[in-house]
Amino acid sequence: MAEKILRTEYSEEMQRSYMNYSMSVITARAIPDARDGLKPVQRRVLYDMSQLHLDHDKPHRKSARIVGDTMGKYHPHGDSSIYDTLVVMSQEFKKGMALVDGHGNFGSIEGDGAAAMRYTEARLEKFAQEVYLKDLDKTVSFVPNYDETEKEPEVLPVRVPNLLVNGAEGIAVGMSTSIPTHNLGEVVDVVRAYIDNPAATTAELMEYLPGPDFPTGGIIANKSELPDIYESGAGKIKLRGRFEVELGKRKADKDKLIITEIPYTMIGAGINKFLVDVADLVESKKLTDVVDISNQSNKDGIRIVLELRKDADIDRIKNILYKKTKLEDTFGVNMLAIADGRPETLSLKGILRSFMEFQYQNTERKYNVLLEKELEKKEIQEGLIAACDCIDLIIAILRGSKSLKDAKACLTAGDVSNIHFRMPGFEEDAKKLHFTERQASAILEMRLYKLIGLEILALEKDHRETLKKIASYQKILSSRANMNQVIKDDLASIKEEFALQRRTLIEDGPEAVYVENAVPVQEVVFVMDRFGYCKLLDKTTYERNQETVDTEQVYVQRCLNTDKICLFTAGGILHQIKASDIPSGKLRDKGVPVENLSKYDGRNDRICLLTCAQALKGKRLVFATRLAMVKQVSGEEFETNNRMVAATKLQEGDEVQAVILTEKQEATVVLQTTGGYFLRFPLDEISLLKKASRGVRGIRLSKNEELEQIYLLGEEPYSISYKDREISLSGMRITKRDAKGTKK
Repeated sequence: MAEKILRTEYSEEMQRSYMNYSMSVITARAIPDARDGLKPVQRRVLYDMSQLHLDHDKPHRKSARIVGDTMGKYHPHGDSSIYDTLVVMSQEFKKGMALVDGHGNFGSIEGDGAAAMRYTEARLEKFAQEVYLKDLDKTVSFVPNYDETEKEPEVLPVRVPNLLVNGAEGIAVGMSTSIPTHNLGEVVDVVRAYIDNPAATTAELMEYLPGPDFPTGGIIANKSELPDIYESGAGKIKLRGRFEVELGKRKADKDKLIITEIPYTMIGAGINKFLVDVADLVESKKLTDVVDISNQSNKDGIRIVLELRKDADIDRIKNILYKKTKLEDTFGVNMLAIADGRPETLSLKGILRSFMEFQYQNTERKYNVLLEKELEKKEIQEGLIAACDCIDLIIAILRGSKSLKDAKACLTAGDVSNIHFRMPGFEEDAKKLHFTERQASAILEMRLYKLIGLEILALEKDHRETLKKIASYQKILSSRANMNQVIKDDLASIKEEFALQRRTLIEDGPEAVYVENAVPVQEVVFVMDRFGYCKLLDKTTYERNQETVDTEQVYVQRCLNTDKICLFTAGGILHQIKASDIPSGKLRDKGVPVENLSKYDGRNDRICLLTCAQALKGKRLVFATRLAMVKQVSGEEFETNNRMVAATKLQEGDEVQAVILTEKQEATVVLQTTGGYFLRFPLDEISLLKKASRGVRGIRLSKNEELEQIYLLGEEPYSISYKDREISLSGMRITKRDAKGTKK
C-alpha cells in the first residue's frame, strides 16, 4: 500500500499544534477547575488515596505506594509532579486547610525540601475525607482514565469553595493563576449569605468575607483596595510581617524586636534572604540600632529575634525593615480558573456562582440516588409485610413448586399451572397474587426467623422510617428553597467541626516611611588592576600618587560617590555597579574582585569600555563588532537602574570588538581588518540607532577576515604602525619599510 502524504502549510500546522498544546496545559494541568478548585493531579492523588482506603483513622501508607498507584492508574506524567503535589497538600503553612496528613519529613516553612517518597508516609486528613470525597458515588460523573482501563471522577464533590479556602497557584502557556487562601469559617458564611441573596454586591459579600487569610498570618495593609480586587478578580495585596516587642526584664537585658509572623510570599528561601538583608543593613550602617539577629523558629511557629541597642527607635526600625526587605511584599492576585470548559478570570461572585451551580447539580444527583434506593427499599418492605400476612399461602406455593421459576411466576402473575397444592383452598388465593419481581425475589430469599413477632415489628418500623425518608427527599427535590436549606445546614456543620480562627489581620496600614541620611557628594577615583580587583580611592590620595596609580592599574575612572561605574563587554552586555557598593581603600589595599559586585564574568567575557554613568550624558557611543557591524547609540539609551542590561544586539558568532565614547560628530573613523585593509570615512556616516539594533555593515570582509580595530580621529594628522608598514591616517598614505627600516 502506498504511503499517504498530507500536504499542509507549515505555519498553519505549527500554530494549530501550539494552540492544542497550550490548551492542554491550561485545562488539563496548570489551572484549577472552578467547581472543585483542584488541578487534575491534585484530584487524582486524593481519589487514589480514597481508593486505597487511606482514611484519617487508618494507618499511614508509604508515599511511594500512593505516587506509583496514582501514576499507573490516573496520571502518567511522571512521579515528581505527583509527589510534589502530595507534599504541598500536606503543608499547613501553604494551604488554608491541609488535605493530606503527612508522616515524616514533608519540608519546612524555611524552604527545606521533603524527604524522598520512600521515606515518608501519608493518609487523608479528616477534612479531605469528609468534605472533598464524601458521596463520591452518588454525585459526580466518572470518565475513562488515560488508557481507558479505569474510571476516575471528572471532579470531586467538594462541599466548600476550595478555590477560596485553599487558593491556587499555576503557570500555564500565556496565562497564570494566583488565588489567595481564605478562612474556612468566613467562606462558609459568605456562601450562606450568597444563597440567601444571589443579587448581593461584592461590598455586601465582603461583610462576611473581609479578605484573604494566609496560613502564615501577617498583615494585609491595603484593606481599601480589596473590594476592587474581588470585583475584578485581579490586583495586588500588600502583605507585611507582624512584630512583638519584648522589653528587657533586667538592666543588663537588651530590648528585643520579635518577628512572629511573615508575609505568605516569604515562605521558603525568603526567610534566609531576609536574614541576609538585615545583616547587610546593619553592616551598611542603615540599621544601627540592631546589634544581633537570630532565627529561633521551630515547628511551633516563626520567631526571628532582633536584639536592639538601648533607647532604640522601634518605629524607625520597623519602617526600614518594611522598605528595605521582603517583610513588606505584594501578592499578585489573578483568580483564573476553568469555568464551563474554558479559562476565565472570576470575581468573588463568579466563584460563588460557579460553586453553587455545582452544588445544585450534586445535591440533585445525590438525593435522586437516595430517593431511588429508598423507593426500592419501600417496595421490598411492602412485599415482605404483605407476605407475612399470608405466610401460609406462601408456604403452600413453595411446597407445591417444582422450581424457583415456578414459584416466582405464581407470586408475580398468579400462575398456578405448575403448582401442585397439597391442601385444597389455596389455589384461588394464589391466582390473585401480583407481587413485583423485586418483592418476589425478596420473599423467596426471606429466612424463617423473619416470621418472629419482634422481627415483623422491626420490619414495620423500618418501613415507617423509609416512608419518612422518601417524603424528606421528595420535599428537598421539589423546591430550590428546600435544597438551599440543606446546603446551608451542611455548610454550617462543616464550619462547626473544621473552622479555625482568622490568622491574618486586615487593615489600611500607614505607608512605611524611611528617609535615608543624605550622603555628602564627593569626587572619588575608581581603579581596577589586571586581575579584576577594584576599589575606590579618595581624590587627594590619587592626585598625590597619580603616576604610580596610572602605571599599576589598568582602569582609572574619576566619578562621584553617588554615580555608577559602567562596564560594556564583548558579549554586548552593560554591567553597572553603584559607586556606593564599591569598598573604599588605601593605595596599597588589594580591593575586591569586580565579579563580587556585579554579574560580570571576566573568564568568559572582556571589557570593551569602562566609564561612569555621568560621562554618558550628552554623548554617543560608537559600537564596532568583529563582523564589522557598526552603529552609534545615544548615551541616554543606557540610563537604567538595572545592574545588567543588553547594550547591543549581536548575531550568532559575533562579539563587540570596541566601544568608543565621543561627542565629536566631525571626527573621522578608520576601520582596520585582520587582513591589513583600512577604510576611512566621516563619523556622521554611521547611523544613530537604538541599542537593541545590530547596526550596519562598516566594511566588507573577505573569508576568515575580521575587524581588528576601530580608530576615531580628529582634524590633526595621525599615523600608526601596522606590521612593517607606516600608515598616515590623515591622508591614507601607505608606506612600506625594508628590513633596515628605510622607507620605500
